[in-house]
Amino acid sequence: MNKTIVIALLKALVKICIAGVFIGYLHANDKIVAVILFLKVIHSLYSLGFSKDNKYWIVPIGMFATGILGILAEYWGTFNGYWAYHDVSTHLPLWLPFAWMLAFSYIYKLEKELFTALKTPSLKQKFWITFVLALIFPAFGEIITINLGVWTYYWPFQFLGVPLYALLCLLLLHLCINIGIYAIAKRYQILDPVFFPKKNNTYN
Repeated sequence: MNKTIVIALLKALVKICIAGVFIGYLHANDKIVAVILFLKVIHSLYSLGFSKDNKYWIVPIGMFATGILGILAEYWGTFNGYWAYHDVSTHLPLWLPFAWMLAFSYIYKLEKELFTALKTPSLKQKFWITFVLALIFPAFGEIITINLGVWTYYWPFQFLGVPLYALLCLLLLHLCINIGIYAIAKRYQILDPVFFPKKNNTYN
């Protein structure tokens, strides 16, 4: 396997472990976690979207779309008793919208590194890479936080606290957002290194 790909995957694994442990141990300090994740959101928006001459508008679009849809899914799940958060004074943790937004930037950055390492991956290859990333990495982060007492799922068919239904919902949400953003980028020709890269002065 390409060395660059292996390094990118290992770095992503370390990052998700650090994030999971951070939220797991500090989740009772809701406001502190919210402030820190908010600052990380600002950093991600700048570093992935606006730090260079080309402004990649897909990054904020994707982050805000993921944040909004993620919170809607959280309300749906918690009101129906499918899962519940612990040690919070509000219905949902204050840091949750920022965590959802960062989920998009996390996968986006990893996709960018993998697509670059693969030179010119086909649309089919991109889809399956996104499929695997959306299936494995968010679930791995959930395993850490769940087992550190952040929340509990009440759905059946669980593995280390994460039910099959949750895996499917996470996968569907991330794939739908990516497909929607790809369609937007292609329709309006919004230059982006992941969804609509420019090569040899032509859009592909």
